[in-house]
Amino acid sequence: MEEQPLIAFNSSRALLDVLIRAGLIATLVLFCFDIFHPFLNVMLWALILAITLYPLNQKLGAKLGNRHGWAAILLVLLGLLILMVPLSLLGASVADSVKAGMHTMEADHFEIPPPPPGVADWPLIGAPIFGIWQHASQDLSWAFKELAPHLSSWGKVLLHQAAGVGGGIVVFVIALIIAGLIMTHGERGHRTAVAITTRISGPVRGPQIAQLCTSTIRAVAQGVVGIAFIQMLLIGVALVIMGVPAAGILALMVLLLGIMQLPVLLITIPVVIFVFAHDGVSAGTIIFAVWMIIAGLSDNVLKPLLLGRGVAVPMPVVLIGALGGMVTSGIIGLFTGPVILAVGYELFIGWVYQPADVSRLVEETPEP
Repeated sequence: MEEQPLIAFNSSRALLDVLIRAGLIATLVLFCFDIFHPFLNVMLWALILAITLYPLNQKLGAKLGNRHGWAAILLVLLGLLILMVPLSLLGASVADSVKAGMHTMEADHFEIPPPPPGVADWPLIGAPIFGIWQHASQDLSWAFKELAPHLSSWGKVLLHQAAGVGGGIVVFVIALIIAGLIMTHGERGHRTAVAITTRISGPVRGPQIAQLCTSTIRAVAQGVVGIAFIQMLLIGVALVIMGVPAAGILALMVLLLGIMQLPVLLITIPVVIFVFAHDGVSAGTIIFAVWMIIAGLSDNVLKPLLLGRGVAVPMPVVLIGALGGMVTSGIIGLFTGPVILAVGYELFIGWVYQPADVSRLVEETPEP
């Protein structure tokens, strides 16, 4: 009779110990997350860059006599040299566009400029385009003024998101440097990742999950975000050099369309038409038009090279990741959002369709 209260007391005490330990661990995790949270986006981006560039680092390191540290330094320096000039141009263009847009919204002054007279002389489509453009410049300004009070809040949010491009460039530089440090210790990082997943999911499933995460990150980062980023640079720099208004905003739209897997020609063709209408036909405008068309179709060449490994993630997942990441984390989330959501999707689908352990089920099945 005395053993039952003693057993109940021991069980209650053990349960209380478990709850206290869980509470202390949860408190420690919350404090650690609060401290690490300001650096979360930078570290996520650095980790994505390191995983994506690691195979290239290994090949370059092998050619340098297995000096993978020097290979990482060369990759970081090469990336900074190649990307910083066009990113700086696009960032300055976005800043100018944002300032002009915010000034226009605050002043509630919306105007559509009249079309140049040369538009009417275009064959076939010149007269209709001139008429629609002329009508819009005369009669549709009131519509913008009517809609401005309703769209001003959303417009300011979008403009503030675009204004974060400058900060995103700084974060990219920092993330690229951190990625170089991660790549120098790639083997140790791979062993740590396998150890963590093995601890969570067991010795059989753990390495598979680590490999799944790595392949998904590389596939989405190279085949989706990477191609869109390359197209943004090719088109954006041409827009800045040609002096197209709101070139930085247009470049961001190109990036978003590329991530959405929509044809970039939806932007490049109207821009080419605008340039011909504004500057006329000349050698410069013809070269610009040819470059824009080639850059808009470059994904057809890049996809077989970078997307050849295949991406099992549906495009709606990538799109939601891009839009949600941009809303929550600004321009950085436009890159990290699709990758993180794609990894989560792959892990969830892998868990849903994971085959059951037949031997374990047989052991747990009661005998008749």
